[in-house]
Amino acid sequence: MKNYQYTSISGTEQNNAYEVTHVSQLKEYVDRTVIMHGSIYKIRKMKGFSFLILRTARFCIQCVCDDKELLNELQEETCVRMEAEVVREERAKLGVELHVKHLTILSAPAALMPVVINGKLMETSLETKLDFRPLTLRNEKERAIFKLQEGILRGFRSFLQENGFTEIHSPKIVYAGAEGGVNIFKLDYFGREAYLAQSPQFYKQMMVGVFERVYEVGPIFRAEKHDTARHLNEYTGVDFEMGYIESFHDVMEMEAGMLNATLTMLEQEYSFELELLGVRLPRIETIPALKFSEAKALVAERTGRVFRESHDFEPEEERLLSEIVERDTGSEFVFVTHYPAQKRPFYVMEDPENPGETLSFDLIFRGLEITTGGQRIHDYEMQLQKLQTRGMDPEAFESFLMMHRHGMPPHGGLGLGLERFTARLLGFENVRQACLFPRDINRLTP
Repeated sequence: MKNYQYTSISGTEQNNAYEVTHVSQLKEYVDRTVIMHGSIYKIRKMKGFSFLILRTARFCIQCVCDDKELLNELQEETCVRMEAEVVREERAKLGVELHVKHLTILSAPAALMPVVINGKLMETSLETKLDFRPLTLRNEKERAIFKLQEGILRGFRSFLQENGFTEIHSPKIVYAGAEGGVNIFKLDYFGREAYLAQSPQFYKQMMVGVFERVYEVGPIFRAEKHDTARHLNEYTGVDFEMGYIESFHDVMEMEAGMLNATLTMLEQEYSFELELLGVRLPRIETIPALKFSEAKALVAERTGRVFRESHDFEPEEERLLSEIVERDTGSEFVFVTHYPAQKRPFYVMEDPENPGETLSFDLIFRGLEITTGGQRIHDYEMQLQKLQTRGMDPEAFESFLMMHRHGMPPHGGLGLGLERFTARLLGFENVRQACLFPRDINRLTP
């Protein structure tokens, strides 16, 4: 029988040096030797020594190196492992700097960078940023966008979990489009026609009958031939659905709570990225709500403009409404409710007091719709009749109707576009800036 040799691994101290994985811990090791790894973000040559800016997973740290032979070998984006003394330096961003004792080159780039990524600002076009996305995301500010996006999702998930929601994962290859229409991607599914999911709508409603409250974070596919600053053909949807509601206002209140909790988490745990990007967080005390017809009338009255679209908002109308509401109430958010039935999907419940309106809402934030939600039809006969009234074949929705036939509680939910929310929060005009690798009608790589 072969004799196996086992190696014991424990502790983080190596040869009187401390392995430090998070730069935020460095202040605890002043006047001690630490081991760090990262990439050389920038080299600033001085007389007799050089400043090396080491890019680690979250922070950049200033290092001082006077080894001329070593400096001749180094270039930007070289991956290194170093032993260095932690020295207090109040002028440095983090209050300390590293004095290099020993440095090992782990890998060196084979070519010069095609775009400058280590300036205070990336002075290049959005298209260039996206063309070289694997590289430009290494820029300190570009990657901070997605660290904040991580924080947004952490906030959402934490709040929903604390409020009794179960996370689910629904299929993205589906038999029918939840929203209907022609703007869905078709697939050949082993000889059968299938589609990429426009939303997890059917499945999250089904799961209300299982868990009562569910949520999902996942990709949404829309085959819309838009080429605008607000549209993507693949984006990340944050959806939740909740049962035993008294009205769709319960859903709106849950979203307000979720957003408030998330902004609090960002303020407490992501202050570095917020400061780096100059983000101004909104305040949520209460979110004002207006009926769709009232919002339309308000914009027309205040601006003297009447828009052609009578059953929905045009982008400029959303922007003007946000400005008016913020001036009147101080809120950068506004709920618009009771959208016309013609503009809402077949599963949205109509207002019993006015069947031409629906028990639905959009949430507009800083001039852009970021959420659509409302109360769903839970009664089997009502849902069947709605399908038939719209000329839709009930047999095509048999598994969706199955849940209605066998009993469902009153329920409602919403879908939020993560990239749109991130873009509005960070003050970006183009939603692509808040997407890691955007997919639109022109872009399939990288």
